[in-house]
Amino acid sequence: MRKTQLSCAIVAALASSSLIAQENDTPAKFENIEVTATKRAESIQDVPVAVTALNGKALENLGIDNFQDYVEFLPNVVFQGTGPGQNEIYIRGAATTQSNIMLSSVQALQPSVAFYLDEMPVSMAGRNLDVYATDVQRVEVLPGPQGTLFGASSQAGTIRLITNKPEHLSFAAGFDTNIGFTKDGEMSNAVEAYFNMPLSDSLAVRVAAYNDKQGGWIDNVMNVPGEGGYIGSAVVIDRISGGPLSDPVAMDANRITNPNISSNTEAAVVSPQNDALVEEDFNDATYTGARFGLSYLINDDWELLVQHTQQTLDTEGVFAYDPTLDGESSALRFQQEENKDEFGLTTWTIEGRLEKLDVVYTGGYLDREIDTLADYTGYTNGGLFSAYYVCNHYDTPDNAADERCLDPTKYYKEDTSTTRNTHEIRFNTTMDTPWRVTAGLFYDEQEVSTVGQFKIANTEMTTFGFDNLQRTLVGNEGINSDGGPFPSEVSFINDITHTIEQIAVFGQFEYDITDTLTASIGARWYEIDDIYVGSTSTVDVTRRIRAFGTQDPDELAAVGLDPDAVAAAIQSGQLEVDLLDDNGVLTVDDTIFKFSIDWKVTDDVLLFANYSEGFRPPVTNRVGGGLATNQSGKFENFRIPVYSTTDTLDNYEFGLKGDFFDGQVRVNATAYYSEIEELQTSRFDPTNISFLVFTDNVGDAEIKGVDADLTWLATDDLVINAAFSVLDTELTRINSELEGIAAGVGSELPYSAKFSGNVNARYFFELEGDKRGYVNGSVSYTGDRFAGMIMDAYVMEDATQLIYGTGSGLKIEQEAAVYDGVTYTDSNGDTFRGGRYVQESYVLANLAVGVTNDVWKAELYIDNVFDERATLNIDTQQFTPKVVTNRPRTIGFRFSYDYY
Repeated sequence: MRKTQLSCAIVAALASSSLIAQENDTPAKFENIEVTATKRAESIQDVPVAVTALNGKALENLGIDNFQDYVEFLPNVVFQGTGPGQNEIYIRGAATTQSNIMLSSVQALQPSVAFYLDEMPVSMAGRNLDVYATDVQRVEVLPGPQGTLFGASSQAGTIRLITNKPEHLSFAAGFDTNIGFTKDGEMSNAVEAYFNMPLSDSLAVRVAAYNDKQGGWIDNVMNVPGEGGYIGSAVVIDRISGGPLSDPVAMDANRITNPNISSNTEAAVVSPQNDALVEEDFNDATYTGARFGLSYLINDDWELLVQHTQQTLDTEGVFAYDPTLDGESSALRFQQEENKDEFGLTTWTIEGRLEKLDVVYTGGYLDREIDTLADYTGYTNGGLFSAYYVCNHYDTPDNAADERCLDPTKYYKEDTSTTRNTHEIRFNTTMDTPWRVTAGLFYDEQEVSTVGQFKIANTEMTTFGFDNLQRTLVGNEGINSDGGPFPSEVSFINDITHTIEQIAVFGQFEYDITDTLTASIGARWYEIDDIYVGSTSTVDVTRRIRAFGTQDPDELAAVGLDPDAVAAAIQSGQLEVDLLDDNGVLTVDDTIFKFSIDWKVTDDVLLFANYSEGFRPPVTNRVGGGLATNQSGKFENFRIPVYSTTDTLDNYEFGLKGDFFDGQVRVNATAYYSEIEELQTSRFDPTNISFLVFTDNVGDAEIKGVDADLTWLATDDLVINAAFSVLDTELTRINSELEGIAAGVGSELPYSAKFSGNVNARYFFELEGDKRGYVNGSVSYTGDRFAGMIMDAYVMEDATQLIYGTGSGLKIEQEAAVYDGVTYTDSNGDTFRGGRYVQESYVLANLAVGVTNDVWKAELYIDNVFDERATLNIDTQQFTPKVVTNRPRTIGFRFSYDYY
């Protein structure tokens, strides 16, 4: 049994499709397990799709127990994000610029990879549910489109976490403890426990609980401008050109920290101070929760299962360092940062038989609450109106001597409530015939309600004083809040509810052409309604979207749009509104297909070929139809799309599954070719400021690749596993409005390396009594990857030089020296350059040694043996790059005990 964080288990599962069984006195052999990847129980080596599955014992045998280490054992899967509870999953290179995590509740792409907890889909836009995977039965991973059986978010793959269910035969209990010491960081500790108890012949209960405190290793250091610390924003510097910031000596003499200056009113420029927030190892994360399961055998044919999972994830600080500072563990934050992510998930399943049919009805209800407080000071680093909210030029237009740029410290506070309600009923035929059918109905309703409060203006300026703010905010009741009271420094709010309703009919038909040759066809019809309502401090979002649905000139004018200009944009095809009805509801429906054929060459070798389709539905934009405020370059006459259109992925693959050399070597390999049309992406909102984004379609792409894993039972005591992924991704078409902004035709998609691979070896040796010892070692390699889709790295680097007085030192690959077909030069006469940051390659190694007697296990481990600080993600949400990295070298001890 292995009990670990969900994200860890996911990646571990993908590390190898080989499950190893070994008794003390028998040779090692492959365990033949059943999976439900096709919603029908089948042997993992017989199911004709690329699927990986590991049971709880196999998870334990990997000897790795944290998120980042598990990631390295899945070459074709990438987790990108900014910390626990803030990650997105990409499979086989089907990635694009991800949604801004900080504002994903307001505007985010739908996931391209579906995540299931048992039968319940729990994937969400922007902030995937980070379930702690305790008491796990197995993990199943299906790369490639799985849309016919698993729906919209299965465009590039599906991941399923299958938990242990109540057992009716006997009592069982166990616990698992772990303590770890991180180099230059805090201690971590975890304890997990479970018990299973039959209450009667027909009733059984199972309970699992956990608490995992993950110590931090990132330090929030004191701001020292001129030494890699924060000076001020590029826009502020531009506005006070020739002022104090143009002369470092004068800058130092005019900073608020000068001992001769006692207040903001005496300083020309104020740099933010964080003395009270300086703290070592401030990026803590704590998972606390429990799962309760109840199984009732109604009769010989029918069974009821009810489960409830309750979890709280608390994080503090940030999980990225600032590359302008010394070392790889120093951050610079000016506001307390906290994130509390709590959810309750109740699921129910009724299984039974009706004559020649197996029937499954399953449903679930998810209730999730997220409370976030984040540093928003980086807002001042970019955006059209940033300096307007910091400098007092507008207060003193006639008195240049009084022009000042005040403290830019800002914050963002968000309260988000999410609910999801799903129902599915499906039927499997069980007749002794050469054909089989799986068919079902699916209903899903998701609702995300959020209130975001922004401190973006300095209230010492009369334009943004308390009285003005109160007049702006009071009475703006919105839909999720009562309009107040808001803190006096709040100067902007988002009050949005986003609802997605889906209904689908799906089925799969299989036919045995011969005893060894089988063909199948699957299909799914779906209809999705996307409902986006709410308001901001300045925009009635509900009325705006309805105005585009009705195209009523009076309604368009009422929301501040030019009816004639909008009509012309719709007429020319610049704006698409055909999917909206008069109430502003976006509706899309379609049918997708899957075809496959498989040949059982021998009892040990299976060949298969598949064609499958996947999709992501459109996403309504909060400020759709707005004309770019910046009317230069590509933004001239540009209007934000009212919604992004559906992107589709067509996949062709050929696979092999086989055991060779008398069952000593297992090879599973898949070659695939994928075409993506109208690939969705997130991009900066040119009508607004800073971190706000909208969804768009960047163009088309192609992906070619090979996934493979090999397991070799070298001896009775030595097991070696290797896995690799080779990817060739390419943008084949760029939509015209993104030419010169996104990477060009022929460029690689972001986040996925051309080559990634790993090797893991486990050696057993006998000890006295019934005990066995083992040594486990692993090495993984991840190649260079691009950070994002937009060629903005040089712009970010210029801002970094101005804001911090130094560059980031991060690698940039230049991909363009022209913009819009014209060679541009900056004020120094240099050619304008376009490029993307490169997340450079890295190698990680882990080592563990332990003793077990199959009831208890004690293990010493070293994770990240060589203390590699890998670049896992380059986050540019602050308009300057921050580097998300892995945990430094950690030495620890694990102990587990199971009673049967």
